[in-house]
Amino acid sequence: MVDEPSGQGNGAGRIIQAASILKEGGVVAFPTETSYGLAATIDNEEALRRVFLIKKRSPGKPLLVLISTIMALDLVARDIPETARILMERYWPGPLTLLLPAREGLPFAICGDTGKVGVRISSHPMAQALVEAVGRPITATSANISGHGPGCSAEEVAAQLTNPPPDFILDGGRVCKDHCSTIVDVCVRPIQVIRKGAIDPEDILS
Repeated sequence: MVDEPSGQGNGAGRIIQAASILKEGGVVAFPTETSYGLAATIDNEEALRRVFLIKKRSPGKPLLVLISTIMALDLVARDIPETARILMERYWPGPLTLLLPAREGLPFAICGDTGKVGVRISSHPMAQALVEAVGRPITATSANISGHGPGCSAEEVAAQLTNPPPDFILDGGRVCKDHCSTIVDVCVRPIQVIRKGAIDPEDILS
């Protein structure tokens, strides 16, 4: 179901609707500062399985995670290196995903066999409000078929993710940027840029 802003009240009401779907085990597409993401709560194994199914994603590729505040890191990470804290202060909220030592017990869909979890805080107001309304971490993998271009609008997401579709698409207008989030592994020394994105790796490594 695609969100229709003009027909479903104010933005807060639509975010509450999307959050309710997630808390009930659904999958929701939503806007971030880089592109649309695909959300499920990280504590629902069936919802996580559906994210992989919707994206046609290899099960060995872990899903990235959004949290609402730095305090929520305790829910997903067992340790926060000092380098990570410096980068968080500099770039969060924003398009920087940090690979941190994963807390024990996280689903395989979130950390695979890496022992790491990719996490960030989004700077997009609707994404931030959605995580806060859900009250726990959600996935933030791009809302597209794996290997295809990102969904830059609710309409593009609906056209691409059809078999099966997400349960709900939260319409935040067109949000696509030139780059996805930059991914940095802070579990190694020296830290490594795993994926180039919206933040210049030279700025991070300098």
